[in-house]
Amino acid sequence: MTPQRLFPDIPAGYCDEAKAIPAFWLTTPEEVDTFLRDQVRLGVVETIAISPGGRPVKSVSYGRPRAPGGTTTFSGTLGTRDQDIRCYRGPDAGKAVFVAVAAVHGGELETIVGALNLIAVFETGRDLSGQAWPALVALRDQVDRIVIVPLGNPDGRARFPVRMEPYRGGELDSYFVHEYLNTGGHKDGSLIGWPAVKEFIPMDFRQFAFPGGYPNDAGVNLMHDDFMGQPQPETRALLDLVAREKPDLILNMHTGVAKNDYYMEVHRPFAEPGMSPVFDAFYRRVKTRLTLEGLQGSRDPAVSSNPARVASFAYNLNTALNLHSGGLCVTIESPCHGYSGTNAAGEPAVHAPADLLRTQLIAYEESLAFLRDTGGRVRWNNIFPV
Repeated sequence: MTPQRLFPDIPAGYCDEAKAIPAFWLTTPEEVDTFLRDQVRLGVVETIAISPGGRPVKSVSYGRPRAPGGTTTFSGTLGTRDQDIRCYRGPDAGKAVFVAVAAVHGGELETIVGALNLIAVFETGRDLSGQAWPALVALRDQVDRIVIVPLGNPDGRARFPVRMEPYRGGELDSYFVHEYLNTGGHKDGSLIGWPAVKEFIPMDFRQFAFPGGYPNDAGVNLMHDDFMGQPQPETRALLDLVAREKPDLILNMHTGVAKNDYYMEVHRPFAEPGMSPVFDAFYRRVKTRLTLEGLQGSRDPAVSSNPARVASFAYNLNTALNLHSGGLCVTIESPCHGYSGTNAAGEPAVHAPADLLRTQLIAYEESLAFLRDTGGRVRWNNIFPV
C-alpha cells in the first residue's frame, strides 16, 4: 500500500510530485535496485541487510579489501603506547579505505541522488545528467578501496510519499511540508520536528498522523539506534561493514541545513580525540572547494572553511562507527530541493536540483582526494598530531 493510503491523515497536497523530474534524479527503492542491477559492471553489488520491512540494503564496492589480520581490537590499539593502527588492521594497514552511506533518514533524497550519480561516474565517467567528472574517475583507482551504501534506510524511503518534491519557495514556512514528511506529524497537524523526533525511539506509529521518513519499519531512527544492545539489521550491517573494511574515512550523507545559512555543511563528530585535528583538515579542504565553486554563503574560504565554527554533535551513529572501526565518520548535510533559504546576509540562497547534484559530487571528490593525499590513519598520527 502507498504511504498515503497507510496514513490517510497526511494533509492534502503534501504528496504532490514535482512536475518535471530530471533523469539524474533516482531516489526510490525500486529505482535504486534497478540502477544497481542494470548499471553496475565495474563495482561489486552486495546485499548487506534486510530491513524490518523486508527491503534489501545494498552496497557497491570498488578495489580490493584489506587482507584479514591484526593482533588486537581497535580499542586495544588505542591502549598501546604508540596507538599503532597496524596492530588492529594487520598486513594491509596502509591501504586507504573509504565508505559512504546515504539516506539513513529515508526522506533525505539528495543523498540518494548523490550516491547513485557517484556510482554512475565510477562506472561510465559521467553522472546521470551526462556531465564528465575525470578527477572523480581517477580517484576511483587512486583510493585503494571504496564502498558505497546508496540507501541506508529503504523502509523510511518507501514511506516518504514522493519521488521528488515540488519547489515550495523560500518563505519562512516553506520548509514545513518537507519537515513533516521527513520527521513526521502529530494528529493535530503539527510537526514532530527536529530534534523532538529523537524523543520517540522506537516510534509507535499509532500515536502519530504520519511517522515520517526518519525511522525504519520497526520505528527506529538509525542515527540513534541501540548500538551496544540490539541494533536494527541496517545498523548491524553498517557496524559489520566497517569492522570488516576498517575504513579511514566514512561519510554519512544527510539533508538538512540551517535556513539562514542554506548551504552544504559538514558536522564535527563526537569521536575519539585524535580525530579532531584530522576533522579540522578535512573540513578546511571540503569547504574551501565548495566556497571556490560558489557553493557556500561566504565567498571567503577563510570564513567558510574555518573548523572553529562547528561544534561537536552528540553521540550518534557516527560515534559508534568511529569507535567500532577507527574510521573518521563525518556527517555532510545538503540543502533540500523542496525549499530554499538565505545566506548570512539574508539574501536568497536557491539551489536547483542540478546544483545539489554538483555539490554532492564535489564533496565526494574532495573527500576522496583528502584520503588519497593524506594516506589515512597510518599517516594521520604524524601529519595531524593531537
